[in-house]
Amino acid sequence: MPVGTVADQLVEQLVAAGVRRIYGIVGDSLNPVVDAVRRSGGRARGGIDWVHVRHEEAAAFAASAEAQLTGELAVCAGSCGPGNLHLINGLYDANCSDAPVLAIASHIPSAQIGMEYFQETHPDRLFVECSQYCELVSTPQQAPRVFASAITHAVARSGVSVVTLPGDVAEDDAVRTAPAPVRLGRPTLVPDPADVQALAALVDDARNVAIFAGDGVRDARDAVLAFADAVGAPIGHSLRGKNWIQYDNPFDVGMTGLLGYGAAHDGIHDADLLVLVGTDFPYDQFLPQSDVKVAQIDTAAERIGRRTSVDVAVHGDARATFEALLPLVRRKSDRSFLDDTLDRHRKLMSQVVGGYAESANQRTPIHPEYAASVLDDLAADDAVFTADTGMCNVWTARYVTPNGRRMLVESALHGSMANALPHAIGASFADPQRQVISVSGDGGLSMLLGELLTVVMYRIPVKIVLFDNSSLGMVKLEMLVDGLPDFGVDVPGVDYAAIAQAMGIFARRIEDPGDVESGLRAVLEHDGPALADVVTDPRALSLPPTITGSQVGGFARAMSKVVMNGGVGEAVQMAKSNLRNMPRPSQFDPRT
Repeated sequence: MPVGTVADQLVEQLVAAGVRRIYGIVGDSLNPVVDAVRRSGGRARGGIDWVHVRHEEAAAFAASAEAQLTGELAVCAGSCGPGNLHLINGLYDANCSDAPVLAIASHIPSAQIGMEYFQETHPDRLFVECSQYCELVSTPQQAPRVFASAITHAVARSGVSVVTLPGDVAEDDAVRTAPAPVRLGRPTLVPDPADVQALAALVDDARNVAIFAGDGVRDARDAVLAFADAVGAPIGHSLRGKNWIQYDNPFDVGMTGLLGYGAAHDGIHDADLLVLVGTDFPYDQFLPQSDVKVAQIDTAAERIGRRTSVDVAVHGDARATFEALLPLVRRKSDRSFLDDTLDRHRKLMSQVVGGYAESANQRTPIHPEYAASVLDDLAADDAVFTADTGMCNVWTARYVTPNGRRMLVESALHGSMANALPHAIGASFADPQRQVISVSGDGGLSMLLGELLTVVMYRIPVKIVLFDNSSLGMVKLEMLVDGLPDFGVDVPGVDYAAIAQAMGIFARRIEDPGDVESGLRAVLEHDGPALADVVTDPRALSLPPTITGSQVGGFARAMSKVVMNGGVGEAVQMAKSNLRNMPRPSQFDPRT
């Protein structure tokens, strides 16, 4: 017979599954679980550690980053009602990011469920949409099997499981032996040979082939590069594909979409055949809709064809598909399409991205591109970067150079603000010897500012590089291209370095471009948590690599409204700050 409470049994099952810690905030209905964690003795004695965060949303983000970095199960928890509801945003992020996370949502006393009791919600209903498994534990007899099923679902489906556990059930005696933990390998989904043959025929019929790769290319890098070499295909990638396919890739032409740079957009639209590999890229306005044939390869069949029409669908792992495909296709001798696209990419990268960063080192206010470029140069070769959604996504996408050892963790699909610092907390707990850099915006950092106290409490050695423009830059850009004068996006300046220092964090405030390198170096080399408050140009925006006539018209209309409302100086300064982003005739997209 099992010994201890249901909560003890839960902790034992988590230990058996390899869980090292639980992120959360203690409280009322969760107390039996927290006390079971205490009695486990912590990780040092073979149990589990409790990581006390300041907001449950941060707990879920931290678990998400740990799971993404390690590929193993991570856990977060919240008390009944408001406590576990705070988890939901981070859990959406984890589920979208394919992170195996278990959330413990403690509940009101079981006898009160359905009685509109104090703090009553229904987590077993509320979390369904952001999870792979969501179940209420009603009895001690049921508990160990639900715990086991939740763990297996999270790992097997690379997503979120939620267990709703009433406090009174958690403190009941355990009455049933827990099932043995399930150990899972990584299977290969082999495509139908007929689909591979159809793809080979499409490739042979096409004069110009292009590849657009997403996160699903992570285990297929060598096979994709071999295929690109055989058919002369440039390779573009999404933000989630950046980690796996950009580095040491002679066929790389950058990204497209809202964060894009380089020649990926041109390569996608100038090809006869576009091969989408392991990507569910959501912005269909950047994908061909009728003038280019499309093949799509994915392990999730339901994703195929939902962004753009597909001529050939291949349900399978990218690596298995390309290994089967390569012997079937004829090598293309004409490399002009590849060479032209690569040449365009080199020019864009040197003249726009690289050239601008180099020319901005004396400009005040500090241009964020310059700071991002310096950060990329100074960061460790195996650094983990986490980045807030918005302009920080743009700077990391364009200036952080992957190399096969670095890792970029972002809220790339859920697109939440305030993710960078809690993601960095989870990443640092997962690998405390590795340099972890939170690329934060002042909007995101201020939203979960209390997590700086978590960093101090545990002396987490994260390096917070704050792009401080006192503005919601991405929202400002969205307004301007829609023809709206920016409104409600700017806030008074705040000295975040002073706040960090008051909390006990080493910090530097950087306002002069001449201090960027020395200031960032001091923060990155500091032994312990550190923050660089880089005060950047609030008018520096970033437009996509290909700009439509409607976007330019919207920007012009917005500027005229700013001028008419008396903001002549603001309009002039914004134009000066973004002259590098203003489209030249060759950048207009003729399809819109």
